[in-house]
Amino acid sequence: MTYYLYHIPGKKIGITKDLKKRVEDQQGYNEGEYDIILQTDDITIASELEIQYQKALGYRVDEVPYNKLKFNKEENDMNINITEQTTTFPCPVRKLKGQLMDNIGMTWETNHGVFTINKYSIDWIMKHIQVSRYNSERSYVYNKAFARFYDNHQAHDYPSSGHETRTGGLAPTGMQERKCDDCQCDKGKCLNPTQFDLIRDWANERGLYDKGDPKTQTLKLMEEAGEICRATLKEDRAEIIDGIGDCVVVLTNLAELHGVTIENCIDTAYKVIKNRTGKMVNGTYKKD
Repeated sequence: MTYYLYHIPGKKIGITKDLKKRVEDQQGYNEGEYDIILQTDDITIASELEIQYQKALGYRVDEVPYNKLKFNKEENDMNINITEQTTTFPCPVRKLKGQLMDNIGMTWETNHGVFTINKYSIDWIMKHIQVSRYNSERSYVYNKAFARFYDNHQAHDYPSSGHETRTGGLAPTGMQERKCDDCQCDKGKCLNPTQFDLIRDWANERGLYDKGDPKTQTLKLMEEAGEICRATLKEDRAEIIDGIGDCVVVLTNLAELHGVTIENCIDTAYKVIKNRTGKMVNGTYKKD
């Protein structure tokens, strides 16, 4: 078995057994957009170097080394079934929590990232578990929704550098790791959330990310923009503030439904405009 230690500049250091599937097909990078640091058949050497490079280059450091992940071991304590869309557990909902508690520390890999069973993820699983339509003795969760939970919450309880860190669970689909500055987090909940974090928590609790549709959110955005236009024409300051706030909420959720963060979208836009030159013409900025 050959293991590839790869580097996506500015993004991550990772290990895979299949570069095309993992880096190109799943993560969306083309050949030439990533570097192969090491090619080896020794999983221990690759795992140790991955951690060293992550620390040296300032990337998120994996809480569980690659060679310790459950899918890299011969045994699978709970014989789960993983597809592109779902993770299915081999037991009915009524017995699932006990099974999960018995397998704390178990990890597995999906297209949306690596998941770990711990006290935080168990709570999420039990709130979002679905009964299999084909077999009532099996239950499942959607991988994308599970990964979003990892991205929006402090889902790992493994200590790293003396404190718990966020996982960045949606990195394969473009989601960025979110970091707390001077934040003392407890029980998987950030005590210093941004307004965007609060919006995401609100939407996630109401199932918008599990069952929402980007098309309907886009229509909602147009509706809210229309409200701003009407309020502007009437010079109604209170309605203008309300309309702009509503648009920010919708845009935050729309970004999540497309697999990115509103912060990433804002950052991308700013990088485009920050050096732009132009002039004001009839109340509108015209770029050169």
